Amino acid sequence: MRQALLALSLIALLSPLAAPAETRLPESAAEISLSFAPVVRSAAPAVVNIYATRVVEQRVSPFAADPFFDQLFRDFGRRQPRVQNSLGSGVIVSGDGIVVSNYHVVGQADAIRVVLNDRREYEAEVMLADEDSDLAVLKLEDARDLPHLGLRDSDGVEVGELVLAIGNPFGVGQTVSQGIVSGLARSGLSIDGGRGYFIQTDAAINPGNSGGALVDTAGRLVGINTAILTQSGGSNGIGFAIPANLVRSFLAQAEAGEARFQRPWAGVNGQAVDAGMAEAMGLERPEGVVLTELDPESPFRAAGLRAGDVVVALEGLRTDSPQEVIFRLSSLGIGARASVTYLRDGETREAEIALVVAPDKPPRETVTLRETVLAGLTVERLNPAVRAELNLPLTLEGVVVRASEATAARTGLRPGDILLEINGRRIERPRDVERAAQERVRWWQIDVLRDGKPLRLRFRL
Repeated sequence: MRQALLALSLIALLSPLAAPAETRLPESAAEISLSFAPVVRSAAPAVVNIYATRVVEQRVSPFAADPFFDQLFRDFGRRQPRVQNSLGSGVIVSGDGIVVSNYHVVGQADAIRVVLNDRREYEAEVMLADEDSDLAVLKLEDARDLPHLGLRDSDGVEVGELVLAIGNPFGVGQTVSQGIVSGLARSGLSIDGGRGYFIQTDAAINPGNSGGALVDTAGRLVGINTAILTQSGGSNGIGFAIPANLVRSFLAQAEAGEARFQRPWAGVNGQAVDAGMAEAMGLERPEGVVLTELDPESPFRAAGLRAGDVVVALEGLRTDSPQEVIFRLSSLGIGARASVTYLRDGETREAEIALVVAPDKPPRETVTLRETVLAGLTVERLNPAVRAELNLPLTLEGVVVRASEATAARTGLRPGDILLEINGRRIERPRDVERAAQERVRWWQIDVLRDGKPLRLRFRL
Protein backbone atom coordinates (compact mmCIF):
# COMPACT_ATOMS: atom_id res chain seq x y z
CA MET A 1 0.00 0.00 0.00
CA ARG A 2 2.83 2.38 0.94
CA GLN A 3 4.59 1.75 -2.42
CA ALA A 4 1.34 2.37 -4.31
CA LEU A 5 0.78 5.72 -2.56
CA LEU A 6 4.39 6.77 -3.29
CA ALA A 7 3.95 5.94 -6.97
CA LEU A 8 0.74 7.98 -7.15
CA SER A 9 2.45 10.95 -5.49
CA LEU A 10 5.29 10.86 -7.99
CA ILE A 11 2.83 10.75 -10.91
CA ALA A 12 0.98 13.79 -9.49
CA LEU A 13 4.19 15.74 -9.04
CA LEU A 14 5.36 15.03 -12.55
CA SER A 15 2.02 15.66 -14.26
CA PRO A 16 1.57 18.89 -16.34
CA LEU A 17 -1.24 20.08 -14.02
CA ALA A 18 1.09 20.17 -11.05
CA ALA A 19 4.01 21.78 -12.89
CA PRO A 20 4.94 25.25 -11.65
CA ALA A 21 4.15 28.22 -13.88
CA GLU A 22 6.90 28.93 -16.36
CA THR A 23 9.07 31.89 -15.43
CA ARG A 24 8.88 34.48 -18.23
CA LEU A 25 11.72 36.90 -18.89
CA PRO A 26 10.86 40.62 -19.45
CA GLU A 27 10.38 41.26 -23.15
CA SER A 28 10.66 45.07 -23.26
CA ALA A 29 12.43 47.99 -21.61
CA ALA A 30 9.09 49.15 -20.22
CA GLU A 31 8.66 45.86 -18.35
CA ILE A 32 12.18 46.08 -16.97
CA SER A 33 11.90 49.69 -15.75
CA LEU A 34 8.34 49.92 -14.43
CA SER A 35 7.96 53.45 -12.98
CA PHE A 36 5.65 56.40 -12.49
CA ALA A 37 7.80 58.63 -14.69
CA PRO A 38 5.21 58.85 -17.53
CA VAL A 39 2.50 59.91 -15.06
CA VAL A 40 4.77 62.52 -13.49
CA ARG A 41 5.78 63.90 -16.90
CA SER A 42 2.09 64.34 -17.69
CA ALA A 43 0.84 65.72 -14.37
CA ALA A 44 3.74 67.67 -12.83
CA PRO A 45 3.70 70.63 -15.27
CA ALA A 46 0.13 71.45 -14.13
CA VAL A 47 1.15 71.73 -10.44
CA VAL A 48 2.40 75.19 -9.46
CA ASN A 49 4.10 76.93 -6.56
CA ILE A 50 2.15 79.76 -4.93
CA TYR A 51 3.75 82.66 -3.04
CA ALA A 52 1.20 84.77 -1.15
CA THR A 53 1.77 87.90 0.93
CA ARG A 54 -0.52 89.68 3.34
CA VAL A 55 -0.05 92.95 5.23
CA VAL A 56 -1.31 92.87 8.83
CA GLU A 57 -1.10 95.32 11.69
CA GLN A 58 0.93 94.17 14.65
CA ARG A 59 1.07 95.84 18.06
CA VAL A 60 4.57 96.82 19.15
CA SER A 61 4.83 96.34 22.91
CA PRO A 62 6.92 98.90 24.87
CA PHE A 63 7.50 96.18 27.49
CA ALA A 64 9.71 93.98 25.25
CA ALA A 65 6.90 91.40 25.01
CA ASP A 66 7.05 90.73 28.75
CA PRO A 67 4.17 88.30 29.38
CA PHE A 68 3.17 89.90 32.70
CA PHE A 69 2.84 93.45 31.38
CA ASP A 70 1.37 92.26 28.08
CA GLN A 71 -1.51 90.77 30.03
CA LEU A 72 -2.11 94.01 31.92
CA PHE A 73 -1.71 96.34 28.93
CA ARG A 74 -3.16 94.28 26.11
CA ASP A 75 -4.15 97.22 23.89
CA PHE A 76 -1.28 99.48 24.85
CA GLY A 77 1.41 100.31 22.30
CA ARG A 78 1.56 101.51 18.73
CA ARG A 79 0.64 99.38 15.74
CA GLN A 80 2.76 98.95 12.66
CA PRO A 81 2.26 97.00 9.44
CA ARG A 82 3.98 93.66 9.03
CA VAL A 83 4.17 91.46 5.93
CA GLN A 84 3.18 87.82 6.31
CA ASN A 85 4.38 85.36 3.67
CA SER A 86 2.91 81.97 2.93
CA LEU A 87 4.02 79.21 0.60
CA GLY A 88 1.82 76.57 -0.94
CA SER A 89 0.90 74.73 -4.09
CA GLY A 90 -1.87 74.81 -6.65
CA VAL A 91 -3.24 72.88 -9.63
CA ILE A 92 -3.98 74.31 -13.08
CA VAL A 93 -7.34 72.91 -14.20
CA SER A 94 -7.83 74.80 -17.48
CA GLY A 95 -5.53 76.07 -20.21
CA ASP A 96 -6.58 79.71 -19.72
CA GLY A 97 -5.05 79.84 -16.24
CA ILE A 98 -7.66 78.68 -13.72
CA VAL A 99 -5.86 77.36 -10.63
CA VAL A 100 -7.28 75.57 -7.59
CA SER A 101 -5.58 75.80 -4.20
CA ASN A 102 -6.44 75.95 -0.50
CA TYR A 103 -8.13 78.86 1.22
CA HIS A 104 -5.52 78.80 3.98
CA VAL A 105 -2.82 79.41 1.34
CA VAL A 106 -4.34 82.36 -0.56
CA GLY A 107 -7.74 83.21 0.94
CA GLN A 108 -6.68 86.43 2.69
CA ALA A 109 -3.64 87.35 0.61
CA ASP A 110 -3.04 90.87 -0.71
CA ALA A 111 -0.68 89.72 -3.48
CA ILE A 112 -0.29 86.30 -5.11
CA ARG A 113 2.52 85.11 -7.38
CA VAL A 114 2.26 81.76 -9.15
CA VAL A 115 5.36 79.99 -10.51
CA LEU A 116 5.02 77.15 -13.01
CA ASN A 117 7.23 74.10 -13.23
CA ASP A 118 9.03 75.63 -16.24
CA ARG A 119 9.76 78.80 -14.18
CA ARG A 120 7.19 81.02 -15.87
CA GLU A 121 5.61 83.45 -13.37
CA TYR A 122 2.15 84.99 -13.25
CA GLU A 123 0.30 87.38 -10.99
CA ALA A 124 -3.01 85.94 -9.81
CA GLU A 125 -6.32 87.11 -8.37
CA VAL A 126 -8.81 85.16 -6.27
CA MET A 127 -12.03 84.38 -8.14
CA LEU A 128 -13.76 82.51 -5.31
CA ALA A 129 -12.63 81.40 -1.88
CA ASP A 130 -14.38 79.56 0.93
CA GLU A 131 -12.90 78.99 4.37
CA ASP A 132 -15.24 76.15 5.39
CA SER A 133 -14.32 73.97 2.40
CA ASP A 134 -10.69 75.28 2.42
CA LEU A 135 -10.80 75.85 -1.34
CA ALA A 136 -9.85 78.84 -3.49
CA VAL A 137 -9.91 79.42 -7.24
CA LEU A 138 -7.34 81.75 -8.84
CA LYS A 139 -7.14 83.35 -12.28
CA LEU A 140 -3.68 83.88 -13.73
CA GLU A 141 -3.25 87.16 -15.60
CA ASP A 142 -2.68 86.89 -19.37
CA ALA A 143 -2.32 83.11 -19.29
CA ARG A 144 -3.21 80.79 -22.15
CA ASP A 145 -2.38 77.32 -23.45
CA LEU A 146 -1.14 76.14 -20.06
CA PRO A 147 -0.73 72.48 -19.09
CA HIS A 148 -3.66 71.37 -16.95
CA LEU A 149 -5.20 68.33 -15.26
CA GLY A 150 -8.58 66.73 -15.81
CA LEU A 151 -10.72 65.89 -12.79
CA ARG A 152 -11.62 62.29 -11.99
CA ASP A 153 -14.99 61.25 -10.54
CA SER A 154 -13.83 60.89 -6.93
CA ASP A 155 -16.85 58.74 -6.03
CA GLY A 156 -15.20 55.97 -8.09
CA VAL A 157 -11.96 56.04 -6.08
CA GLU A 158 -11.30 52.88 -4.05
CA VAL A 159 -9.17 52.14 -1.01
CA GLY A 160 -5.86 50.62 -2.10
CA GLU A 161 -5.47 52.57 -5.35
CA LEU A 162 -2.03 53.94 -6.12
CA VAL A 163 -1.81 57.74 -5.98
CA LEU A 164 0.88 60.41 -6.27
CA ALA A 165 1.06 63.63 -4.22
CA ILE A 166 2.71 66.52 -6.08
CA GLY A 167 3.61 69.81 -4.42
CA ASN A 168 6.34 71.97 -2.92
CA PRO A 169 7.04 70.64 0.61
CA PHE A 170 9.02 72.99 2.86
CA GLY A 171 9.83 75.09 -0.20
CA VAL A 172 12.47 72.65 -1.47
CA GLY A 173 10.98 72.58 -4.97
CA GLN A 174 8.44 70.44 -6.75
CA THR A 175 8.39 66.98 -5.20
CA VAL A 176 6.48 63.78 -5.97
CA SER A 177 5.59 61.19 -3.32
CA GLN A 178 3.84 57.89 -3.90
CA GLY A 179 1.32 56.01 -1.78
CA ILE A 180 -2.14 54.52 -1.79
CA VAL A 181 -5.63 55.67 -0.94
CA SER A 182 -5.76 54.68 2.74
CA GLY A 183 -9.39 55.58 3.43
CA LEU A 184 -12.48 57.30 2.10
CA ALA A 185 -15.23 59.45 3.64
CA ARG A 186 -13.02 60.70 6.47
CA SER A 187 -15.00 63.25 8.49
CA GLY A 188 -15.37 64.59 12.02
CA LEU A 189 -11.62 65.30 12.24
CA SER A 190 -9.96 67.89 14.47
CA ILE A 191 -8.04 69.42 11.53
CA ASP A 192 -11.05 71.46 10.37
CA GLY A 193 -13.42 71.54 13.31
CA GLY A 194 -15.15 68.35 12.20
CA ARG A 195 -16.87 69.88 9.15
CA GLY A 196 -14.87 68.36 6.29
CA TYR A 197 -15.02 65.20 4.21
CA PHE A 198 -11.72 63.85 2.88
CA ILE A 199 -9.83 61.18 1.00
CA GLN A 200 -7.03 59.79 3.19
CA THR A 201 -3.64 58.82 1.76
CA ASP A 202 -0.26 57.65 3.04
CA ALA A 203 1.59 59.51 0.28
CA ALA A 204 3.94 61.91 2.06
CA ILE A 205 2.33 65.36 2.48
CA ASN A 206 4.24 68.11 4.31
CA PRO A 207 3.91 71.86 4.87
CA GLY A 208 4.02 73.47 1.43
CA ASN A 209 2.11 70.59 -0.17
CA SER A 210 -1.16 72.35 0.70
CA GLY A 211 -3.15 73.02 -2.44
CA GLY A 212 -1.15 70.50 -4.47
CA ALA A 213 -2.44 67.58 -6.50
CA LEU A 214 -3.31 64.05 -5.53
CA VAL A 215 -3.41 62.17 -8.86
CA ASP A 216 -4.11 58.59 -9.91
CA THR A 217 -1.93 56.46 -12.16
CA ALA A 218 -3.69 57.89 -15.22
CA GLY A 219 -2.64 61.42 -14.22
CA ARG A 220 -6.17 62.53 -13.30
CA LEU A 221 -6.85 64.82 -10.34
CA VAL A 222 -8.32 62.79 -7.46
CA GLY A 223 -8.19 65.57 -4.87
CA ILE A 224 -6.52 68.70 -3.54
CA ASN A 225 -4.07 68.00 -0.71
CA THR A 226 -5.11 70.02 2.31
CA ALA A 227 -3.96 68.71 5.71
CA ILE A 228 -2.09 66.10 7.73
CA LEU A 229 -2.33 64.60 11.20
CA THR A 230 1.06 64.97 12.85
CA GLN A 231 2.76 65.56 16.17
CA SER A 232 6.14 66.49 14.71
CA GLY A 233 5.06 68.89 11.96
CA GLY A 234 6.14 66.45 9.25
CA SER A 235 4.40 63.60 7.47
CA ASN A 236 3.36 60.59 9.52
CA GLY A 237 1.62 58.93 6.60
CA ILE A 238 -1.82 60.32 7.43
CA GLY A 239 -2.70 62.96 4.85
CA PHE A 240 -6.02 64.27 3.58
CA ALA A 241 -7.25 65.58 0.26
CA ILE A 242 -10.47 67.37 -0.72
CA PRO A 243 -12.29 65.10 -3.23
CA ALA A 244 -12.32 66.18 -6.87
CA ASN A 245 -16.13 66.15 -7.04
CA LEU A 246 -16.35 69.02 -4.55
CA VAL A 247 -13.59 70.82 -6.47
CA ARG A 248 -15.67 70.46 -9.67
CA SER A 249 -18.74 72.06 -8.03
CA PHE A 250 -16.56 74.85 -6.63
CA LEU A 251 -15.07 75.54 -10.07
CA ALA A 252 -18.52 75.72 -11.66
CA GLN A 253 -19.58 78.45 -9.25
CA ALA A 254 -16.32 80.38 -9.68
CA GLU A 255 -16.68 80.36 -13.47
CA ALA A 256 -20.32 81.46 -13.09
CA GLY A 257 -19.11 84.58 -11.26
CA GLU A 258 -20.45 83.76 -7.78
CA ALA A 259 -19.10 86.02 -5.03
CA ARG A 260 -19.29 83.29 -2.38
CA PHE A 261 -19.62 79.51 -2.48
CA GLN A 262 -23.27 78.48 -2.26
CA ARG A 263 -24.05 75.12 -0.72
CA PRO A 264 -27.42 73.48 -1.17
CA TRP A 265 -29.34 73.91 2.07
CA ALA A 266 -30.57 70.79 3.84
CA GLY A 267 -32.44 72.48 6.68
CA VAL A 268 -32.05 69.42 8.91
CA ASN A 269 -30.16 68.27 11.97
CA GLY A 270 -29.09 64.66 12.24
CA GLN A 271 -26.59 62.21 13.66
CA ALA A 272 -24.88 59.07 12.47
CA VAL A 273 -26.63 55.85 13.44
CA ASP A 274 -24.45 53.76 15.77
CA ALA A 275 -24.92 50.17 16.93
CA GLY A 276 -27.05 51.12 19.94
CA MET A 277 -29.36 53.32 17.89
CA ALA A 278 -29.67 50.68 15.18
CA GLU A 279 -30.78 48.11 17.76
CA ALA A 280 -33.28 50.51 19.33
CA MET A 281 -34.73 51.40 15.93
CA GLY A 282 -34.94 47.79 14.78
CA LEU A 283 -32.42 48.22 11.96
CA GLU A 284 -30.41 45.28 10.64
CA ARG A 285 -27.12 47.18 10.94
CA PRO A 286 -25.83 50.67 11.77
CA GLU A 287 -26.14 52.82 8.66
CA GLY A 288 -27.24 56.25 7.57
CA VAL A 289 -28.09 59.49 9.34
CA VAL A 290 -31.18 59.78 11.52
CA LEU A 291 -32.99 63.13 11.19
CA THR A 292 -33.63 64.78 14.55
CA GLU A 293 -34.96 68.20 13.45
CA LEU A 294 -36.28 69.68 10.23
CA ASP A 295 -36.78 73.37 9.49
CA PRO A 296 -40.31 74.18 8.27
CA GLU A 297 -38.77 75.32 4.95
CA SER A 298 -36.44 72.30 4.59
CA PRO A 299 -36.46 70.63 1.13
CA PHE A 300 -36.34 67.29 2.96
CA ARG A 301 -39.58 68.17 4.76
CA ALA A 302 -41.10 69.31 1.46
CA ALA A 303 -40.24 65.87 0.01
CA GLY A 304 -42.12 64.12 2.82
CA LEU A 305 -39.32 63.23 5.25
CA ARG A 306 -39.78 63.77 8.99
CA ALA A 307 -37.89 63.47 12.26
CA GLY A 308 -36.90 59.85 12.93
CA ASP A 309 -36.34 58.95 9.28
CA VAL A 310 -32.89 57.53 8.46
CA VAL A 311 -31.25 58.88 5.30
CA VAL A 312 -29.04 56.10 3.90
CA ALA A 313 -28.18 57.37 0.40
CA LEU A 314 -28.23 60.41 -1.89
CA GLU A 315 -28.20 59.68 -5.62
CA GLY A 316 -27.49 56.05 -4.74
CA LEU A 317 -24.33 56.93 -2.77
CA ARG A 318 -24.11 56.06 0.93
CA THR A 319 -24.47 58.76 3.58
CA ASP A 320 -23.20 57.54 6.94
CA SER A 321 -22.47 60.89 8.61
CA PRO A 322 -23.90 64.45 8.57
CA GLN A 323 -20.68 65.62 6.88
CA GLU A 324 -21.23 63.07 4.12
CA VAL A 325 -24.74 64.43 3.53
CA ILE A 326 -23.35 67.97 3.23
CA PHE A 327 -20.60 66.78 0.87
CA ARG A 328 -23.03 64.95 -1.40
CA LEU A 329 -25.31 67.98 -1.62
CA SER A 330 -22.38 70.37 -2.23
CA SER A 331 -21.00 68.15 -4.99
CA LEU A 332 -24.35 68.09 -6.80
CA GLY A 333 -24.72 71.88 -6.68
CA ILE A 334 -27.53 74.43 -6.59
CA GLY A 335 -30.43 73.89 -8.97
CA ALA A 336 -30.16 70.11 -9.28
CA ARG A 337 -32.55 67.51 -7.93
CA ALA A 338 -31.40 64.52 -5.91
CA SER A 339 -32.94 61.17 -5.12
CA VAL A 340 -33.01 60.32 -1.40
CA THR A 341 -33.16 56.78 -0.04
CA TYR A 342 -34.39 56.61 3.55
CA LEU A 343 -35.76 54.17 6.11
CA ARG A 344 -39.02 54.61 8.00
CA ASP A 345 -40.36 51.91 10.33
CA GLY A 346 -38.01 49.39 8.74
CA GLU A 347 -39.27 50.14 5.23
CA THR A 348 -37.03 51.54 2.48
CA ARG A 349 -38.51 54.56 0.74
CA GLU A 350 -37.48 56.94 -2.03
CA ALA A 351 -38.03 60.67 -2.45
CA GLU A 352 -36.66 63.51 -4.56
CA ILE A 353 -35.49 66.84 -3.18
CA ALA A 354 -34.71 70.16 -4.82
CA LEU A 355 -31.23 71.54 -4.12
CA VAL A 356 -31.75 75.19 -3.19
CA VAL A 357 -30.02 77.90 -1.18
CA ALA A 358 -31.25 78.65 2.31
CA PRO A 359 -34.35 80.91 2.03
CA ASP A 360 -33.90 84.51 3.14
CA LYS A 361 -37.27 84.64 4.86
CA PRO A 362 -38.64 86.02 7.00
CA PRO A 363 -36.67 89.15 5.97
CA ARG A 364 -33.41 89.62 7.86
CA GLU A 365 -34.21 93.31 8.52
CA THR A 366 -30.59 94.52 8.65
CA VAL A 367 -30.15 97.57 10.89
CA THR A 368 -27.00 99.65 11.52
CA LEU A 369 -27.15 101.97 14.53
CA ARG A 370 -25.77 105.52 14.37
CA GLU A 371 -25.53 108.38 16.85
CA THR A 372 -26.46 106.20 19.81
CA VAL A 373 -24.60 104.47 22.62
CA LEU A 374 -24.34 101.44 20.31
CA ALA A 375 -23.20 103.38 17.23
CA GLY A 376 -21.46 101.12 14.73
CA LEU A 377 -23.55 98.06 15.65
CA THR A 378 -25.09 96.12 12.74
CA VAL A 379 -27.71 93.52 13.59
CA GLU A 380 -29.92 91.12 11.64
CA ARG A 381 -32.88 88.93 12.35
CA LEU A 382 -32.07 85.23 12.30
CA ASN A 383 -33.59 83.29 9.42
CA PRO A 384 -32.44 80.17 7.51
CA ALA A 385 -30.08 82.17 5.25
CA VAL A 386 -28.42 84.03 8.14
CA ARG A 387 -28.07 80.83 10.20
CA ALA A 388 -26.47 79.06 7.24
CA GLU A 389 -24.02 81.94 6.65
CA LEU A 390 -22.90 81.90 10.29
CA ASN A 391 -23.10 78.13 10.90
CA LEU A 392 -25.60 78.64 13.71
CA PRO A 393 -27.95 75.99 15.13
CA LEU A 394 -31.05 75.26 13.08
CA THR A 395 -33.60 76.29 15.70
CA LEU A 396 -31.87 79.43 17.03
CA GLU A 397 -34.11 82.52 16.90
CA GLY A 398 -33.62 86.21 17.68
CA VAL A 399 -31.16 88.90 16.60
CA VAL A 400 -27.48 88.40 15.73
CA VAL A 401 -24.62 90.91 15.68
CA ARG A 402 -23.12 91.04 12.16
CA ALA A 403 -20.64 93.89 12.81
CA SER A 404 -19.45 95.76 15.90
CA GLU A 405 -17.43 98.90 15.22
CA ALA A 406 -16.78 102.36 16.65
CA THR A 407 -18.61 102.84 19.99
CA ALA A 408 -20.29 99.43 19.87
CA ALA A 409 -16.93 97.66 19.73
CA ARG A 410 -15.93 99.24 23.05
CA THR A 411 -18.95 97.70 24.78
CA GLY A 412 -17.54 94.22 24.22
CA LEU A 413 -20.08 93.11 21.61
CA ARG A 414 -18.66 90.85 18.88
CA PRO A 415 -19.91 89.62 15.49
CA GLY A 416 -21.84 86.39 16.03
CA ASP A 417 -23.26 87.38 19.43
CA ILE A 418 -26.98 86.65 19.81
CA LEU A 419 -28.69 89.54 21.60
CA LEU A 420 -31.07 88.36 24.32
CA GLU A 421 -31.77 91.47 26.44
CA ILE A 422 -30.66 95.09 26.68
CA ASN A 423 -31.29 96.71 30.06
CA GLY A 424 -33.92 94.07 30.79
CA ARG A 425 -35.71 94.65 27.49
CA ARG A 426 -36.18 91.39 25.55
CA ILE A 427 -34.71 91.49 22.03
CA GLU A 428 -36.69 89.65 19.35
CA ARG A 429 -36.35 91.87 16.27
CA PRO A 430 -33.75 94.40 15.06
CA ARG A 431 -36.15 97.27 15.79
CA ASP A 432 -36.06 96.21 19.47
CA VAL A 433 -32.32 96.98 19.45
CA GLU A 434 -32.98 100.44 17.96
CA ARG A 435 -35.48 101.26 20.68
CA ALA A 436 -33.26 99.98 23.49
CA ALA A 437 -30.28 102.00 22.20
CA GLN A 438 -32.28 105.24 22.59
CA GLU A 439 -32.59 104.87 26.37
CA ARG A 440 -31.07 107.60 28.52
CA VAL A 441 -29.36 105.61 31.27
CA ARG A 442 -25.87 105.61 32.71
CA TRP A 443 -25.53 101.91 33.59
CA TRP A 444 -25.97 99.43 30.75
CA GLN A 445 -26.48 95.69 30.86
CA ILE A 446 -26.52 93.54 27.69
CA ASP A 447 -27.22 89.81 27.82
CA VAL A 448 -25.94 87.79 24.87
CA LEU A 449 -25.39 84.22 23.77
CA ARG A 450 -21.77 83.75 22.66
CA ASP A 451 -20.56 80.40 21.32
CA GLY A 452 -23.63 78.78 22.85
CA LYS A 453 -22.98 80.21 26.34
CA PRO A 454 -24.86 83.07 28.10
CA LEU A 455 -22.79 86.16 28.82
CA ARG A 456 -23.62 89.49 30.51
CA LEU A 457 -21.86 92.71 29.47
CA ARG A 458 -21.96 95.67 31.84
CA PHE A 459 -20.60 99.18 31.35
CA ARG A 460 -21.12 102.76 32.56
CA LEU A 461 -21.35 105.86 30.42
